[in-house]
Amino acid sequence: QVQLVETGGGLVQPGGSLMLSCAASTNMFKIDAMGWYRQAPGKQRELVALITKGGSTNYTDSVKARFTISRDNAKNMVYLQMNSLKPEDTAVYYCYVRTDGTWWQDEVDYWGPGTQVTVSS
Repeated sequence: QVQLVETGGGLVQPGGSLMLSCAASTNMFKIDAMGWYRQAPGKQRELVALITKGGSTNYTDSVKARFTISRDNAKNMVYLQMNSLKPEDTAVYYCYVRTDGTWWQDEVDYWGPGTQVTVSS
């Protein structure tokens, strides 16, 4: 019931910038937190950045000084501005949302299909 579509991935050289966007679509759920996960080959999925509906943000230590997450609640959009990209940022990036609970269903986590980000010279 929640569909996520990520855009903005691609190939970028080290030190470059990239902005990811995610559009969330749902007719019966209210969205609570939104964020971005990533998974590199051979590694576990990790949370990159999270933003609450109220605007509080959290970042994994490796991206704190370089990435900025933001959201547009009216449009159910979340963005990730990535600056000073490093080869170790290479991964599939997944949009993430957590819905508020309803009378018939508890809070649920959703991930989008992912978009590839490759940082290479």
